[in-house]
Amino acid sequence: MAQSRELEERHLAIPGSASLSVRWVQGFPKQNVHFVNDSTICYPSGNFVIFINIETKKKTVLQCMNGIVGVVATNIPYQVVAFSDRKLKPLIYIYNFPELTRRTKLKGNVLLDYTLLSFSYCGTYLASYSSLPEFEFAVWNWESNVILCKKSQLGVDVSQMTFNPMNWHQLCLSSPSSVTVWTVERSNEEHYLKAKSIKLPMDDGSIFDEKDLIFPSSLPKDLIYGPVLPLSAIAGLVGKEAETFRPKDDLYPLLHPTMHCWTPTNDLYVGCEEGHLLVINGENWKVTILNKIEDRLPMDERNFISPATLAYQKGGVLASGIDGFVYSFIIKDSYYKVEDFLQVEGPVEHLMFSPSYKKLLIQTDKGSVYIYTFGEEPTLNKILEACDGKFQSVDFITPGNKYCVTLTHSGEVCIWSMEDGACVSRIYLKTSATVLACSPSSLSAAVGTVGGSVHFLDLRDAKAPQAVHKAFLSESSVQHLLYDQRGMYLLAGTSEGYIFVINANPSSMFQILGFVEVGKDILQISTVSLLESDIVEVMVLSPLPQTGRSKLEIFTLPKILPQVSTSIADQRGRMIDELIHKFLYEIEHTLSSAVLDFQSKRVYGFCKEVPYICSYLLPEQGHRGVCILKPHQKVQCKHYGPGMLSLSPHGSWLISRAKCGTLCIRDIYTLETFVCCRSHSHQGHGIQSVRISLDGQNILVNGREDGTLVYLRWRRLGGILTSETLDYCQQLLTIMSNTMEEENNYLSVAQSDSSSLRSESEHTINENVSLSTDSSQEALLQVDNTKEIPWIQQKNQEALRMEIKLFSNKRREIKTGMKELAKTILNMMEENETVDNIAKLEQREFGLDLEELERLHDESEEEIEKIKKDVEMHNLAKRYLAELIKEECWNSMAVKGRALKCFHVPCVVENFPMKERTDEELKKLKRVLQQKKIETECLKLRKEIVEFQSAMTLVKKHHEEDDEEEEDDVAVKDTNLPNYMFGSQSTDFGIHASLLSSQLELHSREEKINQIILLKDIIYKVKTAFNNEFDAAYKQKEFEIARIKERNVRIQEIILDLELEEPVWQPEFDDYEKPERILVVENSEITAQKYVNPWQKVKAELITAHEIEEGLLSRGPDTRRRALMDMMGGVLEVKKEDILRMVIPPPAFIEKPDALWSEEEKKQFKDYEKKVKDLNEERDKYRKSLEAELRKLQNSIQESTQNFDDYLKRLFERRVKAEIVVNQEELKINNLIFSLLLDEEINSRETFLNNYLTRKQEEKNQTSEAIQKAREDLDVYKEHYDNLLAEDKVLDRSFKKEFSEIPSHQVEVLYKLFKRRPRIPKPKVHSDVAGTVPFGERPESGKLNKDAFAQLMKGMDDMDNINNMPEGLDPSVWEHFCMTRRVKVENEQKVKQKAAGLVEMVAFLRRRVEEDDKVQQEIEKVFQELILLQEEKVKFQLNLTIQLLLKQGQVELENFQLLLEYTDAILINKNIIEDLNSVIRTQGQKKVTSMMESKDIHKGIFQIEWEHKKMEMEMEDLNQKAWDIQMLFFSRERQKYLNEPNYETLIAIQIGIMEETIAVLDKTHKKNVENCKKLLKKLVKFGNQKDVANYTLSCNLREELVAVSERKDICHALGSKLTCEKIAQKRYENMMQQQKLTNISKEQAEQILILQAEVERLRMKTFPALLPM
Repeated sequence: MAQSRELEERHLAIPGSASLSVRWVQGFPKQNVHFVNDSTICYPSGNFVIFINIETKKKTVLQCMNGIVGVVATNIPYQVVAFSDRKLKPLIYIYNFPELTRRTKLKGNVLLDYTLLSFSYCGTYLASYSSLPEFEFAVWNWESNVILCKKSQLGVDVSQMTFNPMNWHQLCLSSPSSVTVWTVERSNEEHYLKAKSIKLPMDDGSIFDEKDLIFPSSLPKDLIYGPVLPLSAIAGLVGKEAETFRPKDDLYPLLHPTMHCWTPTNDLYVGCEEGHLLVINGENWKVTILNKIEDRLPMDERNFISPATLAYQKGGVLASGIDGFVYSFIIKDSYYKVEDFLQVEGPVEHLMFSPSYKKLLIQTDKGSVYIYTFGEEPTLNKILEACDGKFQSVDFITPGNKYCVTLTHSGEVCIWSMEDGACVSRIYLKTSATVLACSPSSLSAAVGTVGGSVHFLDLRDAKAPQAVHKAFLSESSVQHLLYDQRGMYLLAGTSEGYIFVINANPSSMFQILGFVEVGKDILQISTVSLLESDIVEVMVLSPLPQTGRSKLEIFTLPKILPQVSTSIADQRGRMIDELIHKFLYEIEHTLSSAVLDFQSKRVYGFCKEVPYICSYLLPEQGHRGVCILKPHQKVQCKHYGPGMLSLSPHGSWLISRAKCGTLCIRDIYTLETFVCCRSHSHQGHGIQSVRISLDGQNILVNGREDGTLVYLRWRRLGGILTSETLDYCQQLLTIMSNTMEEENNYLSVAQSDSSSLRSESEHTINENVSLSTDSSQEALLQVDNTKEIPWIQQKNQEALRMEIKLFSNKRREIKTGMKELAKTILNMMEENETVDNIAKLEQREFGLDLEELERLHDESEEEIEKIKKDVEMHNLAKRYLAELIKEECWNSMAVKGRALKCFHVPCVVENFPMKERTDEELKKLKRVLQQKKIETECLKLRKEIVEFQSAMTLVKKHHEEDDEEEEDDVAVKDTNLPNYMFGSQSTDFGIHASLLSSQLELHSREEKINQIILLKDIIYKVKTAFNNEFDAAYKQKEFEIARIKERNVRIQEIILDLELEEPVWQPEFDDYEKPERILVVENSEITAQKYVNPWQKVKAELITAHEIEEGLLSRGPDTRRRALMDMMGGVLEVKKEDILRMVIPPPAFIEKPDALWSEEEKKQFKDYEKKVKDLNEERDKYRKSLEAELRKLQNSIQESTQNFDDYLKRLFERRVKAEIVVNQEELKINNLIFSLLLDEEINSRETFLNNYLTRKQEEKNQTSEAIQKAREDLDVYKEHYDNLLAEDKVLDRSFKKEFSEIPSHQVEVLYKLFKRRPRIPKPKVHSDVAGTVPFGERPESGKLNKDAFAQLMKGMDDMDNINNMPEGLDPSVWEHFCMTRRVKVENEQKVKQKAAGLVEMVAFLRRRVEEDDKVQQEIEKVFQELILLQEEKVKFQLNLTIQLLLKQGQVELENFQLLLEYTDAILINKNIIEDLNSVIRTQGQKKVTSMMESKDIHKGIFQIEWEHKKMEMEMEDLNQKAWDIQMLFFSRERQKYLNEPNYETLIAIQIGIMEETIAVLDKTHKKNVENCKKLLKKLVKFGNQKDVANYTLSCNLREELVAVSERKDICHALGSKLTCEKIAQKRYENMMQQQKLTNISKEQAEQILILQAEVERLRMKTFPALLPM
């Protein structure tokens, strides 16, 4: 399938050591597959780039030496491949194809990784995009290895990047949220990037009408509340964020682009996640949503949602979705039609046309690649069939020189050919798999699964592998599978820490021999099975995370284990440790891997924390317990990260691998590395597994996360090493050859019996258990017969069944005894209930299992404590919340909120809850009051100084008065203002508002803030005044209730005396009158029973007993009390109130008949009647007095409560008035706050505009500099172009002169040949290619230009042939002619290139000028906006909002508040009232509008008057200037300026003359400078000569000085006095002459001044006289 290309690896060992080479690489694409040419595709996999020939399906690999390959891109015209690595500061490599030689290496400033690479379709340009942290977009010239331009887009994660096929200057970068088109602008050698962000529609397909956020033009105009500003100004934003600020409600979800593709017309097709297809116009970048034509049948259930990829073709695009279909979109105008193109096996992830557009590459999400060929018979060819996931495990099929096997997580097993890496066959196990191992003793393999089973495969026929057996070990996953070296046993390690020993021979039907229990989290299993030994030694490595150590467990398995397995293992299948000689070892540090050498004397371990490989010597004698192993040999390795060790099949090589991805092979004895190979990298988490064939020649390396399988072979290996491996392989194969054939034959038997074995394993337990179901162990056996049972559970059930069968009789006896014992205990408990409390036992004393009871009690106590703790925490949270609420709403209030209720009327008055003012508020208030007092004093002093200047004494006396009298006077003066102008009724509460500023004077910010502070103080005072009145009323109600309670005591006595049933009215405070009662929970409110601790119960009982005892002691003897009760009814004297209860006892004879009474008895009876009559009269009198007193008391209570209700009504009116005042002041505060906010918004807007203006001015400076630079570059370039053009013309003109020596007719012939140019044949485009390729020829291709120039030079070579020489021409002349013509042609090519560059630079300059004009327009717009804003600001500061008090008109009340009688009412329709209200509202709005207009008119009048005054002042200034002009001195130059009509022309002529003069002077100056330089050189030379002469003279001077000194002495001696007098006389004469000349010069200077003044006076007479106006 693949033709391997061996790549030599970098060596980490000494020179001359062994080396490995890559034979082939198997991996599947995770990125997009690319065409290199029309017959080759490539994709990255791990550390390699894999190339596949479509026709032959041969593979070639290219390795990245710096680790895993990042992103890949191809350039078809130049046949190059570019890819990046993923190291720190990554590089981009560009290789030639098919040579695979490195062409160049690009190094940028990217720190972490490149995410996208893209070649231009024409030219040597490469675009790259990086991820975090730069997000850098760069354009390279990969041929010259330079970055042309780059730009950073912080936070933008681009998903696709493409060049425009028709214009390399344009690139499109799309992300899931945006589409941006970048334009590369070029000016000579300079390149610039310009971005254009595409405005996407909303997610529902509608176009969002985006408004200008910086200069909004549709803001409403508010004539009352001031200007309406943009939202950014309201938010207070002044920086760059204000340009794009949108509120949350104004943000709408946009479409999410997934893919895009270019068209030949420079348009863009964009597919969206929501299913829309967009087209972006390439000229104006407007977005249009294409409408889909629905013509599918209703029965078609496929729903195409969003295109995963797009590929342009003529007439539309090809698109793919997630349903496995490729669709053809036929686009016409703004509509498109969807048709099915073809269907593949899985979701399509990538589509790409070949360069000739004859083939379509289709890539699925799993990595499979298909090629669809267009033609008469379209075909779909599968180039690459991907596996279902990355490789979990790999192994060789014995002996390892023909086939290998791979396993994926989904259970797919693939067999690969070792020759070319082709996939031979596949088998799907349909379960999640973990590990794979191939048997050395037979052509079979074992696969471990997540479900805990092991599947055995028949690999005799590599093209048709089959599953022959399944062993369900346990319910935990199988993590390790390992055959011993001779293939006798298969060891399966599970996640629970069990190692199952399975007979590896198919003849035994893969019998499970037992299991060994080791530590959990098994890291590695190692075996030693030598040819001459009868045992298999097994070593298991597991961690001890608690102690930070590693544990090794070594046990042996005899060769005869299949025959004696029942004796070595117990009934449950567990092998007995003593019989398998199990020993435990511990290592003091953690190991990630460990292996046992073939001599079983040494253990090699890979340290987990440090990069060391250590060897440990095992003790020769056995031991008990745990043996601690110490390192015997320690070697540092170059791996990093946790590593793994393994042994070669012959045991002489130690193979190490780690997370770094490097494979090292060491000598087992010296631990020296003799070969290293880096097949994977740490970015892919290194190597997962390594397998070596039996002969040691083939090595398979599987990556952990990169999904790459690398096949390595020895390139160079020593003879001794080779002979060792081959001898061992030959010996092993010879010994196992006979048994292998036999075992392979048994695989067919196992295959035929696999179905029956599977059914037996799935239905192991089919009979019902005939034992009693009362046993809990028997209940375990009642399982679902249809469920597959693991082997370990089967063994447990079999053992349990044997135990039940063996101990059934004993169990029955125990059950019977337990029942009798339970019956006895129940009888004892019933008897215990009947005995006395003293003899009664507690319930727990009848428990037999006290430990279990104690355990249950402890568990219940723990549960109770947990619930109690949860409840306490819940209550604590509630209490905390209650405390917060109480602190905020109650404790923080200086005046608590409460209410008062009338006694008889449903009227409630509330006070104002108030918080205490903070120190900061009081400090601000004090400062404002002090400032206002100072301002008042200053104003008063100014007025007195201005108005009463003459009465200074009175002012002084007035200032000596007290401050209090001044404040009273000011208050009286200020409060005389009408309330409707003041704006509130706070003066009705006695609040002085003298310090408040007038509403017409609040212009500045500080004044408004001070006014707010004073208004808050007034509100505080109003509330305080009302609260004082409220407190007085509250105290009065308390007094009234107390007095009513006192009177009710007497009323209650009277009612009892009169025996009336009237209720006594007793008023009480409600909860809202005393809200503090709400915060206290009374015991009566708690319905649940209170929990009392035992110690609290004892304490309460002691307190109760003590109180009773004290009460008895305090009473003393009660003899007196009992005597009083018996003799006088409990009272010492009879009260008046007792008359009603007084009863005169009738005489004793009253019961006898009247006839039997005696006289004495009759007399006594009369006295009795008289007493009764007197008593009744007294009783009536007393009853009437009591009734009168009762009425009086009730009337007094009624009167007092009625008076209080009247007072409370007045207080309610006062409350309403106070609330009105508070609302009025708060309204003023709100108006002031609104004005302050609006002022801040205006300032924010102004600041933003200034900042925006500054940025635009900086941008203007940049654009101006860019224009200046572009013009300079253009001038230089144009000068070069003109020179080239002039040279070309000179060559043309000087042709005949150059050949003037030859005859004229030959010159004419040569000139015609000089003008002739070779015809360059255009590349023939096949008709079928022209019909399929939509883009046609790509313009401006640098390669095409080079090819055309090469063809031109080749044609010139043909034309320069001697055969084309005219007859009779000298060959030397012909050679000279050919050379001249070639120079001419080359010059013409240069002129063409320069002309193209000149056009490009002119266009670049034009774009810069347009940008500069645009920026200038924006600057002018900002200036205009600033002027308008300043006008609005001034208007807002002058237009103040004033609060006025108006008389209240008719108010419409709610219906439930009307308590009137409707006897004289008239029923009116509701619509009439509503219409009337609407008319009133309309008229009111008109009135407001007219008032606004009137206000504007008055304001306009004032403005016109001000402008009139301004014009008058300007007129005065102009008159003054006119007078100054008349009196201005006119020189001749000024007269010439006024009289000369073409003054500027005259000046220009003069300037020209002066420039010529300057040029002449400059030229003369240069000549003079040259002459001076020459003269200077001569003078320097002459000076040197003079220096020499001076030196000679100085030498002679010394001799002359002696002679001079001698002569001076002689002179002084002879006539010195006479000589001095002569000298003095001469000096005197000179001084007198100098003084005389000085006097003469002074006189002449005075005369000259007089003459100059006269000349000036005469000259002034010549000017005309200009009279003042």
